[in-house]
Amino acid sequence: MTALLFGSFLAFMLAVVTACILRYLSRGTATAVLAGLAVWIAYVGLLSYLGVVSNPAMRPPGAVLIVLPVFLFVLLGLVKTSAALRVALAFPAWLILGLQSFRIGVELLLHRIWLDGLIPRLMTYEGGNVDIFIGLSAPIIAWAAAKGRTGQKVALGWNVLGLLALANVMVRAALTAPGPMQLIHAEVPNLAIGMFPFTFVAGFFAPLAVILHVLSIRALRQALRLGATSLKPAGAAA
Repeated sequence: MTALLFGSFLAFMLAVVTACILRYLSRGTATAVLAGLAVWIAYVGLLSYLGVVSNPAMRPPGAVLIVLPVFLFVLLGLVKTSAALRVALAFPAWLILGLQSFRIGVELLLHRIWLDGLIPRLMTYEGGNVDIFIGLSAPIIAWAAAKGRTGQKVALGWNVLGLLALANVMVRAALTAPGPMQLIHAEVPNLAIGMFPFTFVAGFFAPLAVILHVLSIRALRQALRLGATSLKPAGAAA
């Protein structure tokens, strides 16, 4: 039942992301982004389904094959490039910020996975994972950012907190997963990270949160630099 709920939520979020991309990006950009997303989902799915991620004998650990490409993509493709800024400005600020509310669903699913004995308690909101508060506050921050520069500054700080909250749970996930990086021996290891479809927590939901934060930070900094009183779509990305 948990796998079915997880798969349903994954499909829902993929549909939401696809709809947003088609709505706000130009046809060429949307096609390229969606093609890359499809390849990535297939890549993560195969690594998970074939047992690569769950193999504790892998060197480096199988999870690195997911985390490292995401890190390089964010660092080289989103943090500084002008294309990424155009994409960030193509979306309404409230959408980029408000979409982070999907993390509520992820945290509820993590709680259920914990009840199934597949992750340790410290991966959930009952064990100190504060990521759910980022999801709960996302609509409020989206509203505040639309009210002017003060709200934009608050949203900028909130994005930083969101990245820190995400880093907190990602470190917990890595240090409790079976293999050479397991430095925290909780009541149960993080078995779900290598199980299909739960690998998509690290393979889709975490990257989505990071990408939304980075795009939001870039759009907010641009607005504050130009003295804009609100963030609005800048048109379709080239």
